[in-house]
Amino acid sequence: MKFEDLLLEIGGFGRFQILILFILCLPRINLPMHFLLHNFLAATPSHHCAIPHQEAFVNLTMEEVLLISIPREPDGTFRSCEMFSQPQFHLLLNSSLQPENNSIIQHCQHGWVYDHSQFTSTISTQWDLVCEQRGLNQATATFFFIGVTMGAVVFGYLSDRFGRKAMLLLSLVCSVIFGMLSAASISYSMLAIMRTLTGVALSGVSLIVLPLGMEWVDIQHRTFSGILTSIFWSIGNMLLAMVAYLVREWHWLLVAVTGPCLLSIVCLWWVPESARWLIANGKVKQAHRHLLTCARMNGRKDFAEDVPLTTYAQRIVLQWQHKKPGGSYSYISLFRTPVLRKISLCSGAVWFGVAFSYYGMSMNLTGFGLNMYLSQFVFGVIEIPAKMIMYVVMNRAGRRQSQAWALILTGLCIGANVIIPKPFTSLRSVVAIMGKGFSEAAFTAVFLYTSELYPTVLRQNGMGYTSFVARLGGALAPLVFLLDEVWRSLPEVTYCGVAASCGSVAFLLPETLNAHLPEGIEDVE
Repeated sequence: MKFEDLLLEIGGFGRFQILILFILCLPRINLPMHFLLHNFLAATPSHHCAIPHQEAFVNLTMEEVLLISIPREPDGTFRSCEMFSQPQFHLLLNSSLQPENNSIIQHCQHGWVYDHSQFTSTISTQWDLVCEQRGLNQATATFFFIGVTMGAVVFGYLSDRFGRKAMLLLSLVCSVIFGMLSAASISYSMLAIMRTLTGVALSGVSLIVLPLGMEWVDIQHRTFSGILTSIFWSIGNMLLAMVAYLVREWHWLLVAVTGPCLLSIVCLWWVPESARWLIANGKVKQAHRHLLTCARMNGRKDFAEDVPLTTYAQRIVLQWQHKKPGGSYSYISLFRTPVLRKISLCSGAVWFGVAFSYYGMSMNLTGFGLNMYLSQFVFGVIEIPAKMIMYVVMNRAGRRQSQAWALILTGLCIGANVIIPKPFTSLRSVVAIMGKGFSEAAFTAVFLYTSELYPTVLRQNGMGYTSFVARLGGALAPLVFLLDEVWRSLPEVTYCGVAASCGSVAFLLPETLNAHLPEGIEDVE
């Protein structure tokens, strides 16, 4: 007897499952509010060098003081990171005569003055993470994703060892603690450490929520459940834009996006441990209790009273023990045989390209001609139809074609905005929104496609490996923005090239549409 058969008898998708999925969607909303928080937490407003007061400036306006103290860019704006070593009073007579002698230009010596019209404070203004320290500002997001990468390894093991619910609770509690400590940071070093630990904790939420919900749902409704939980990620995207618009001070912004974890902790009381995990670990009595609750809530009272579920559960345990493979599998097993090695290398490249381009677009809210709050909101809205359309397309055109073209079109949209002139803001915005839709479609496809490529005995290892590669892509994405010092459009060209190249690699993967899921390595080979 299979667990799916038992699940159908007690109701594979009734009120019990709907309640669980709804509760598990609450922490799912919270994830993008932290994963994309860098856009607002580390935003850098316009700034210029601070000018020390001099008696000669008494009769000058602020505009005139800036004119004689700070050199200008070719477009007439004041430079952000340089100042004159001595006031250039002759510029008051003719401001167009910019000095040609660079020896009188130096880096800011007295700090910076920031425009506070949009942000009360960010970590950039708090610790002057601009100019020479700009790399540290972008590294804040990288530290967070390094934490997410480490957390994937830690919580992946712990959730299999100690149970889904216990580790989800631990993850949420740690997220609250480290999130609040991040808000209370008194130095950049403290913030970097706390954000890294927050990434570790939230990685547990990201890893556990989906499997815990799926393990209570029957096969026919798993796709629907996946779409539902994925849509709540997009809702979190939209809520982040609204919260960031209302809270412009970085300490309180961190508190605002961390607070909802407390609600998730309280609601987790009504979520049972995975009966599938309990049975697999021989905890039949606990599984029996949860299965009875499921049967009653789903209106299967006669079944719950008449049928000894413990007997069913024990038969499933004996069956799983009998079918347990003799050999042990690890990440190395993904590369031992030729076909599996090709799948692992190609799927790793696709996952890297998907995450790299997704976070590259998501963290460049000001580069497409829209207000950054509106960009964040619209990017969240466009993800919902993109997810729904992708599921339809994948069932018609196949997994391989859908995955490849979604990622290639993402790259082409990013590349198009390199060519489209800046004054065409409406066109740039439309292309950016289309690119974000394709990017989310690629992310939606890669989860389903990868789970179908790997055999059952290695599926969890395969998902863990590809998830690790994706986290590396997410960690590197914010650092690529620093390449604009070499060439202003180089970050976009990089995102475009990586997305198109990795999308092309997807053509090398086998098609899995309407194919039976492989059970062992020999099925793949």
